[in-house]
Amino acid sequence: MSETRERIKCLIIGSGPAGYTAAIYAARADLHPVMYTGMEPGGQLTTTTEVDNFPGYPEGIDGPALMIDLQKQAERFGTQVRMGMVTEVQLSKEKGGIHQVCVDNSTWVEAETIIISTGATAKYLGLPSEQRLRGGGVSACAVCDGFFYKGQDVAIVGGGDTAAEEATYLANICNKVTMLVRKDELRASKAMQHRVFNTKNLEVRFNSEVDEVLGEQVVEGLRILNNQTGEKEEINITGLFIAIGHKPNTEIFKGQLDMDNTGYLITKGKSTKTNLPGVFASGDVQDKEYRQAITAAGTGCMAALDAERYLATVESNEEVAAK
Repeated sequence: MSETRERIKCLIIGSGPAGYTAAIYAARADLHPVMYTGMEPGGQLTTTTEVDNFPGYPEGIDGPALMIDLQKQAERFGTQVRMGMVTEVQLSKEKGGIHQVCVDNSTWVEAETIIISTGATAKYLGLPSEQRLRGGGVSACAVCDGFFYKGQDVAIVGGGDTAAEEATYLANICNKVTMLVRKDELRASKAMQHRVFNTKNLEVRFNSEVDEVLGEQVVEGLRILNNQTGEKEEINITGLFIAIGHKPNTEIFKGQLDMDNTGYLITKGKSTKTNLPGVFASGDVQDKEYRQAITAAGTGCMAALDAERYLATVESNEEVAAK
């Protein structure tokens, strides 16, 4: 006896701002979306204490509270939000084809369209003190959280273009920025290096690594290790920004969807369309430039609209074929 699989018109994988916005639009379009939250319901914002740059919240809002609001709004229009991790996909290459999705290595469902909103995970150093103080002064997004350290002394870890850009951004609002670079040179482009070295309140320390983040409840300082001499030094800071890259959560799509050399999904033009019909990507999983909650939400809206239009063309073709 063959297994009966649930058929879903619009399946959303991931539950950050992109996923929930896609769910709101898809539900209002009667696509009856089903969302699987993944291992981190709410996405990266659940690790952020205060969000001051999401429109509509003049007094700011806690990251987890914002995600609860988005979930309630999506559910209000009929989205089914389910706890579960998509562990395998078998994507159809045919227009109008049905995509097979396995949840938690056990349950298979069928989807006419899929919106991928699995996001990207910030890379951290892996120190216990760093992990303990995430949200208490340790951040992976200077643009998101730098405002809270206005006029204070902070440090940033990294030597690439992103680190250089975020360091100069912080230097505009902070008293002093200490940039810790593990090697003896910056990997950033020459133009970004010029910006770094010409910023007066930005100090670059080469061959330097974080040995320990100091502080009990919030960041109070940093112990720095010189990896050439073995010498350690403590400095006083209130914020530590990690800018050593992000890893897109795209492992299960490898070999089926087009990606760039770092694993970000490639979408066509200004759309959210992937290389396979009926499969769309939104949020940080396809955006390594901006990585903001509001831009993720915008692409979530786009993905739902793209899915709705795709289904309309498929249904039109079926009607023509039936005549």
